[in-house]
Amino acid sequence: MNFRLKKISGDASFREFYRLKKGNNTSIIVQANKEKFKNLITYAIINKLLRTNNINAPKLISNHYQHNMIEISDLGEKTFYDLVLKKKNKFNYYKDLIKIIIKLQKIKIKEKYFLGKYKLKLQKYSLKNLHKESDLFFDWYLKFNSKKKENSKIKRILKKELNRLYKKLHFKNNTFVHRDFHASNIIVKKKTFGLVDSQDAIIGNPLYDVVSLIDDVRIKLPSNLQDKLLKYFYSKSKLKGENYQNLKNDYDVLSIQRNFKILGIFIRLSKRDNKSIYLKYLPHTWKLINRRLKNPIFKDFQFLLNKYVKIKKFKRIT
Repeated sequence: MNFRLKKISGDASFREFYRLKKGNNTSIIVQANKEKFKNLITYAIINKLLRTNNINAPKLISNHYQHNMIEISDLGEKTFYDLVLKKKNKFNYYKDLIKIIIKLQKIKIKEKYFLGKYKLKLQKYSLKNLHKESDLFFDWYLKFNSKKKENSKIKRILKKELNRLYKKLHFKNNTFVHRDFHASNIIVKKKTFGLVDSQDAIIGNPLYDVVSLIDDVRIKLPSNLQDKLLKYFYSKSKLKGENYQNLKNDYDVLSIQRNFKILGIFIRLSKRDNKSIYLKYLPHTWKLINRRLKNPIFKDFQFLLNKYVKIKKFKRIT
């Protein structure tokens, strides 16, 4: 039998991916020299959890943790991003993914999960988690876009207001959250969707994955379609019957939080990891932030942001 190994495009993590061809069959080799447990063991455990709940995810074929790699099943090469990017009527395609999110949210959380001798306990999103992520904006984005002496002041003032907003989140952190549920992490093969990049899964707010999908910085969805998709989620999810404004407020706050994180991560990828390809998404990330800032709950935050960050000045970076 002939064996061929070909490196394939990776993601924003420390992992590397290779497609292993064995005769007519293929599998994926995942290699990670950094953050090994999360990128290999946690990934395998979460994938097993998803498969147990009838959600298509890679199956662990062989574990070579001691050699910094695992072998998993190959779900295919085409992503939802490839499928939907040029489609005119995107709503029906996105509906299928919202159904997957609703399925994820029906997963019953266990105290611990096991893979051989390894065990995993899912973390729960906390106020500290939310700040740790949005701090990436201050620690990386502002670091390269403002005068050094101003950074600590801006961070202190904006964090105080963000803290007030985070404390107003209505829905409890009691739901399985994939955490990176966006178009590039959905594999499409023969009308079947497969979910990858699940190693950051956490217990959190039921709006988080919805934000990841609808406010995806990689795909420019019109605001009316975003609104329609959010209302579709509301009509089909366990939150149906809840006050819709509470749902919309949580959605907008988590969108701001997530996109602040993304701005910081993309600058870090460029400056630290020499992955400048992500900089092209910065303008649309700001557009999404501005779209959410229209919610009256951000009146004070928007004033402070305009005063200290001057958004227009920061839309492009080299």
